[in-house]
Amino acid sequence: MAKKDYYNILGVDKNCDEKSLKTAFRKLAKQYHPDHNSGNPDAEAQFKEVSEAYERLKNPESRAAYDRYGHAAFDGSAGRGQGGTGFDGNFSSSFSDIFNDFFGDFGSTSRTNASANRGSDLRYNLEISLEEAFNGKSDTINVPMNTTCSTCSGSGGEKGEAPIICPNCQGSGKTLASQGFFTIERTCSSCHGNGKIVVNPCKSCAGQGRQKKPKKLNIDIPAGVEDGNRIRLSGQGEAGIRGGGPGDLYIFISIKPHIFFERDGSDLFCNVPVSMATAALGGQIDIPTVDGGKTRVVIPEGSQNNKQFRLRSKGMPILRQKRQGDLYLKITVETPINLSKKQKELLKEFEVMSNDKTNPESHSFFKKIRDLWQ
Repeated sequence: MAKKDYYNILGVDKNCDEKSLKTAFRKLAKQYHPDHNSGNPDAEAQFKEVSEAYERLKNPESRAAYDRYGHAAFDGSAGRGQGGTGFDGNFSSSFSDIFNDFFGDFGSTSRTNASANRGSDLRYNLEISLEEAFNGKSDTINVPMNTTCSTCSGSGGEKGEAPIICPNCQGSGKTLASQGFFTIERTCSSCHGNGKIVVNPCKSCAGQGRQKKPKKLNIDIPAGVEDGNRIRLSGQGEAGIRGGGPGDLYIFISIKPHIFFERDGSDLFCNVPVSMATAALGGQIDIPTVDGGKTRVVIPEGSQNNKQFRLRSKGMPILRQKRQGDLYLKITVETPINLSKKQKELLKEFEVMSNDKTNPESHSFFKKIRDLWQ
């Protein structure tokens, strides 16, 4: 029986461009796709017919040959006597390429070798003091993780016996199953996609090549590290499976609250109580610093509550820089309590002797109230 004209099958003109050809094929392929026509053998035949037509016409060389010789161009009879090349008539070998152009990898028979599995990345939380963040420190930590099995050296086999190529999938990690017109690729059920199997599993690790045990690591915490910073140790995470590379270890830093200081970036803040007499008369106070030393601060005469002092370069180191932040002190004037009789008498005497000049804010406040009521 004579074969149908490829252009008629696709419903396009003989002079159509590649874009029109592709659009026509896409429309018809979806219409006759077996997934949408279950149990309809006619649709399957039409789908194959449409696919064959597009395969022959999408290639400029085969299209030119078809335009010149018709279907004879693909049965080997056209042009061979005159030294022509002709075209392979086996359509099925290239069908999967067309199918993938439009419908992805479904039905693809390509097979790739399974790669070794990389170990997992791990997180380790480390709490340090503000002083340790200021100075930096070296520390030793024990991280629970899956490490390479010491018995089989990670091979998973008894006495270090290497795994063999999976006979079920020939090492690809995939198996192929035919379902009517299609070939389906699945993960191999024997090796679970690894491509290899262990004949005699190591008893220490049950063939996994890894054991759960803590790993001791020496780490360096840089000066100036902040709360929430993380340090990455490349290759110090969990061991890979059967030869796979190790993951990474991420150390997340948290800093304990300090008894005196609060931190904001590289700056430190501290509230300092001073006596009423010191605030009024002035004086000097010694303040501890985070490096373990102390610094002397001069309190001017007449300092008010919440007055702030800035001590430059007395804060935290700035990470990876040779600079420090500042230390901010805020004084809190303490009202005396539990006064003796003599102290009370002296304060009353002081109150009588006070005037607008000694208490300007009080005078201003009550004057505004009197003016408001008048």
